Amino acid sequence: MKVFIRTDASTGIGTGHVMRCLVLAEELRKKNVSVTFVCRRLSGNLIEYIKSKSFTVISLPTPTNSNPDQDDENWLKLNWKTDVRQTINAIGKQPDKDWLIIDHYAIDKKWERTIKPMVKKLMVIDDLANRQHDCDLLLDQNLYRNLDKRYEKWIPSYTTTLLGPTYLLLRQEFRDIQYVEKKSDNVKRILISFGGSDPTNETMKAIKAIKLMNQPDIAVDIVIGFSNQNYSAIKKYCEDIPNIKIHYQIDYLAELMAKADLAIGAGGSTTWERCYVRLPAITIETATNQSEILSYLSEIGVICHLGLSKEVAEQDIANQLMHIINNPEMLKGMMDASKLMMRDFNESLVVDRLLEENNDD
Repeated sequence: MKVFIRTDASTGIGTGHVMRCLVLAEELRKKNVSVTFVCRRLSGNLIEYIKSKSFTVISLPTPTNSNPDQDDENWLKLNWKTDVRQTINAIGKQPDKDWLIIDHYAIDKKWERTIKPMVKKLMVIDDLANRQHDCDLLLDQNLYRNLDKRYEKWIPSYTTTLLGPTYLLLRQEFRDIQYVEKKSDNVKRILISFGGSDPTNETMKAIKAIKLMNQPDIAVDIVIGFSNQNYSAIKKYCEDIPNIKIHYQIDYLAELMAKADLAIGAGGSTTWERCYVRLPAITIETATNQSEILSYLSEIGVICHLGLSKEVAEQDIANQLMHIINNPEMLKGMMDASKLMMRDFNESLVVDRLLEENNDD
């Protein structure tokens, strides 16, 4: 069985699409499925990182006719015919194209219909529910109000849907964590992690909030990815703050989450990783697709959500931190809500369903 994955990472797009596709690719490889990635060479891409995981990557060329002020997603939306043609050329000579998996906000029904005759099955990973798709299988691992009706008007009647955290694409490092019930409700360790690129530099904002708090007895771990363009400035700023430790492009985030009592971060896939290890979090919205998820999780007590990044100041973060530190029952409430939400998670469900759909053909 052969699977192709069309996804991208860049400074603007972020790293989340590629990282969750890598989880799926690793699981497929365990079932002796051949997986090939198709990615465009954009600034901040993860092509070499994917190759370091021993996957084949077919790289599409860097856009040459794009407007410097235009982001990578908009380029693909405006040049979707070029992108799908190049993708077809990339995989066209490959035999046995059993599945094409697409994880990209700029790709919709027009692109999918053009390439669909070339592949046996087509799967889409999405969480926006804002455009038409023509696919056999759709995965959205996030939690929303009225989740079962979310894609009704966006997909054909024959599409199989896998919806909610039950179908979470969870990295192996998290599955390997042995959860230990925390004996104390006190905040002794804080984790700051805003994903691979953090284009709005929320990391620095959170660090300044830690400094405002003036709690030197609380240890702080800061996680930064190699797509983060503010790494040097953050490193320099933290030099005279002894209780802060920076972790750069790591593969042990799960371990840091398990050790932490409280996290500060954004939405995206990391939301569900935090929930899996029952780590309470203060969140800041850094992209519009996070809004609905974070507000709903806040309503049901899983997180403390502060709002949109441009409306959240260092003092707001510091105030919320102190409020939680002074009200430890809030930590237990968030941990219990996370445990309840993840109760039906099964790590093999997505791959099992994908293989079943292939065998049904």
